[in-house]
Order: sequence, then C-alpha cells, then structure tokens
Amino acid sequence: MSQVQRPIGTPFKAAATADEVLAGVDLTGRYAIVTGGHAGIGLEVTRALARAGASVAVGARDPDGAATMLNGIERVEVAQLDLIDPRSVEAFAARWLNDGRPLHILVNGAGASGGPERDARGYETQFATNHLGHFQLTLALLPALRAANGARVVNVSSGAQRFGCIRWDDPNFASGYDRRAAYAQSKVANVLFAVELDRRWALEGIRGYAVHPGVVVGTKLNSSAGDEALRRMGLIDGAGQPIIDPAVGKKTPSQGASTIVFAAASPLLAGLGGVYLKDNDISPLDDESRQLTADCIPAEVASHSIDLASAERLWTLSERLLAA
Repeated sequence: MSQVQRPIGTPFKAAATADEVLAGVDLTGRYAIVTGGHAGIGLEVTRALARAGASVAVGARDPDGAATMLNGIERVEVAQLDLIDPRSVEAFAARWLNDGRPLHILVNGAGASGGPERDARGYETQFATNHLGHFQLTLALLPALRAANGARVVNVSSGAQRFGCIRWDDPNFASGYDRRAAYAQSKVANVLFAVELDRRWALEGIRGYAVHPGVVVGTKLNSSAGDEALRRMGLIDGAGQPIIDPAVGKKTPSQGASTIVFAAASPLLAGLGGVYLKDNDISPLDDESRQLTADCIPAEVASHSIDLASAERLWTLSERLLAA
C-alpha cells in the first residue's frame, strides 16, 4: 500500500475550477498531450493548460470534429488517435517522437462507457480503451517523457475504482459479462497503472497520478446513462437541469477538470506521486474517511486500488495483452 496516500491540505476545495487551480502557474514552453481533450472535462483541461501557456496536442478518434470543438484556443493541435487500435496508438506516438519534442504532461483522459462489448482483438472495450490503450501510449511516449526532465502522467479514473477488481484470469469477460463491473475494472486499472508507473519511473523524474474528477453532468460519458438514471442518482432535477453540489462530488466540467490540472501542473505535488487524487488533494483511504454522508457519491480511494503487488501484476498483464 502507498505510504503517501494522505491528504496534504491544499488551499483548493471541491468547488475550485481548473483556472483557479492554475492561477499563477506558468506553463510557457511546456508540452502536453490530452487524450479526449476536445469534449466534456477534457475540453476544460485543454483550455486551462493552454491558458496557462502550455502547447497542447489533443488525441481524438475524429480529428476534424475535435478541431471544430477546439477552434479559437491558442497553442492547440489535433491528431488522430484511436485507443483500441494499436497501430493508431503507435502512429500517434511516432509522430510526436519524430518531431523531437519533450512531453511534460500526459493526460490519459479519453474514456469509453458502453458501446460494443469487444474490440477487433476480442478485448473488452472499456478495459481496452480506458486502460490498455493508454498503457500502450504512455510506454511508446517514454522517450519524450524522459526528455522533459520532469514529467507528469495523469490517468483519469473514477470513484468506481472502489467497487472494481481486476479479473486476472479473464480481464475481457469471456464469461459473465457485466458492463458496470467492466467499467469499474478499467477504473481501478487506471489507479494501479499510476502507482506502478511512479514506482518504476519516479527516479527519472516521471511521476504518475490517478484522478477522480467528480461526477460531471452534461458530459457525453455521464449523459449516456439517460435522464431517468441521472434523476435516480440525483444528478438532474425534474426539469432535466444539472444539480451541482461539489461538496458531494457533483460538479461542472470546469470543476471536474480542476483536479486533473492540479495533478498535471500544481507545484504543491512536487516530490509526490503514485497517488489517487480527488477534490484537488490526495484522497484519504476509504477506511480513514469521515466525510461520507448518505448523499455523498463515494470517491475516496480503496486500499485494493493502490496495492503495490496488484499494480506490478497489472503492468505485467498489460504487457502480455499488448504482445498477444
């Protein structure tokens, strides 16, 4: 278990926006990649990093559509990236490396929830997109991360990590497929990947973080649940309007993006890594938290999500799946 998985007490609360978190942070001359950085929370992450001076590359399945969403934001470029296509991932990374640019910030933010159960390889789509594609991308970009002489990799996870487990012998749900369990598996994988990445690469100046952004109403990912489910969860009212209450994890896109950019660039995390963040701070363990109420959306990190042995085991499994 991580020994640094304890809140550090930052000045930013749950309602802070991405711009507020980056106020006074100068990212001029820094290069960032944000997967899925053209919509929802990802768009707010791209905007905030660019406003702070960073040059941002957005990886998107549909580059033309993404470029339309990003129109008018300075220092932003778009390139094609399909995380469930290994050739697309390799081509994206090769283009970056061929340009000779360092990579200071990598936000692994694109996500899948729903859609086809399996990709062309027969891999469960949510695990393949949310974790395995980002694992492949991050390893392929390692030379650029090293060249930055100080880089951060941010994996966008979810409170669903609390309920997730890795099906070590059947990660692709060949039997007993359950979409919610598959999503939770992919989210705990995001955390374990950050933990093991930090253990392996921290001495090279590359730090890993996993982030719970909160539950953001209005994003494509959450809206796909449908109005009835969103009302049941207390995320929209009877008129279909968002219910925003950051204190219990219900946030606007800019509030949701805040912890992601906090992980990506805040000097308050200097010297720290391999941790799960929520509400612009390091999360407490779930069994240490005293903040949950009946209305709270659970988000504290579970012990199994930062287990060092599981993190190493997942890395090995991920390498094997990519090589298959």
